[in-house]
Amino acid sequence: MRSAGTVRTLGSLSTAARTSYEGLRGLLPRPGDLMAMRRNPRQDLVAGLTVAIVALPLALAFGVASGLGAQAGLATAVVAGVLAALFGGSNIQVSGPTGAMTVVLIPVVHAHGATGVLMVGFLAGLVLVGMAFARLGRFVRYLPVSVIEGFTAGIAVVISLQQVPSALGVTNATGDKVWAAAADAAVRFAHHPHFAAPAVALGVMSIMLVGARWHPRVPYSLIGIAIATAAAHYSNLRLDTLGHLPSTLPAPSLGFVDLGAISVLATSALAIAALAALESLLSATVADAMTVNERHDPDRELFGQGLANIVVPMFGGIPATAAIARTAVNVRAGAGSRLAAVSHAVILLVLVFVAAPLVSSVPLAALAGVLFATCVRMVEASSLIALVRSTPSDGLIVCLTFTVTVALDLVAAVGVGVAVAIVLALRNVASSARIDEVTLDSDDHSEDERALLAEHVVAYRIDGPLFFAAAHRLLLELPDLVEVDVVILRMSRVTTLDATGAHVLGDTITRLQRRGIPVLLSALAPAHEAVLTSIGVAGPLRAAGRILPDTPQAINAARQLLADAVARTTGSQSHAIT
Repeated sequence: MRSAGTVRTLGSLSTAARTSYEGLRGLLPRPGDLMAMRRNPRQDLVAGLTVAIVALPLALAFGVASGLGAQAGLATAVVAGVLAALFGGSNIQVSGPTGAMTVVLIPVVHAHGATGVLMVGFLAGLVLVGMAFARLGRFVRYLPVSVIEGFTAGIAVVISLQQVPSALGVTNATGDKVWAAAADAAVRFAHHPHFAAPAVALGVMSIMLVGARWHPRVPYSLIGIAIATAAAHYSNLRLDTLGHLPSTLPAPSLGFVDLGAISVLATSALAIAALAALESLLSATVADAMTVNERHDPDRELFGQGLANIVVPMFGGIPATAAIARTAVNVRAGAGSRLAAVSHAVILLVLVFVAAPLVSSVPLAALAGVLFATCVRMVEASSLIALVRSTPSDGLIVCLTFTVTVALDLVAAVGVGVAVAIVLALRNVASSARIDEVTLDSDDHSEDERALLAEHVVAYRIDGPLFFAAAHRLLLELPDLVEVDVVILRMSRVTTLDATGAHVLGDTITRLQRRGIPVLLSALAPAHEAVLTSIGVAGPLRAAGRILPDTPQAINAARQLLADAVARTTGSQSHAIT
């Protein structure tokens, strides 16, 4: 026979298991996803083909930029493209290697090699899955637009700087930061100039930017790469190319797993997970804005990206995120379901099987040109300038986030930008708080009583938040009051009261009472009284009858305090005469 304790334990385990199951079921694909894929398959397949044509050169370029090679970029685009599409939270999002991720990966490659990158990606995937179960996806909506714009502009500059060595045909540039490596490449190029690589890079970039103005849906990136590859082949230009590419994806393997390296790689994994979450959720938000009826599930999106990043390293791929550029192409091509993103990945896989020898001849300078054009398109100069000019605070946040992105790293930039935004927001909120002396409403009293109140009682109304950023400025001047016998603080318009505000308020009341000036609180909200009670301020006031429901009752209480004081004074004088 089971004891009551055993039954309770089993019941608790059953509840926990049921909760975990419900949480997992909420993150898995739903029947509606499959129904949407059957709705208009032809249009989704056309969209997938369009995205695949755009994604091929980007996958190659980002794979090379990451330091693991073009094949890693292709593996990432194929594997992550399928898994994130099936398990993610958006019907129209396209995932794969991105420029922002390559920026973070380069230091990892230098410090830990290719195996370290695979392990970091695997750990980042586990972190993303944990974030999905913790339901953290919703918090991205609180990121200020000024941080996002500064971050995006900084990424564009960093990606461009990464491509400077390839665009100049320099293979041995060195530097701890991308700007240092770009400067070193420029110096080396100046000593031994060779203009074929810069001409190819600028040519491909020009084809993409100029061609997009005429026919935006034409895949000019692929056209530019084809022209550059043919020109390099038939004119015997001395250009570095991608080199050998395998005609198949590598067999899945967990050989990269090194449990002993977790402590060393944990920081990088957290940074990559944060970046993957940030970029994927921002991309999904942008995709929603481009459509009418689409609304992504942020927690499912984190789960899909996490699952993709767990599996991608098994095929030798780099960490993946949702790609804003490819998602935008997908939406513009008419995608309506996950079939478009899945088909884009399958088409890329076919290209790997069929066209690997041809792709291996693509010049690195041509891929640099593709990324230069991509970076130009990433930044909306007009909206960025308008944001900088909107308010001094937004301008500061944009510039600071941009600078930290270029000079340090992406995750630090977001952290710094958000921190400064919070500080500036708190300053603005604190400056909105006011404390004003108000006229006592004493219509219910006689003329003598009104005169007595006006002469001896002062009332202040506090408007806005009474928290750590505003409390000192508002309240510390009150103890300097002179020729006042009673103070009434009208609390009905206090919107926020934290522990710091309660402490300062309590200190103010204590200092006034030491001078013989009692303080009455009127219309104190229950939640605010609970804060005051928790730090020992409200209890004595409530016991002394100095917390009143409204201002008229506070005025009556003040009148009674004055009457009592007069009575005590009169009694003392009579006793002295006697």
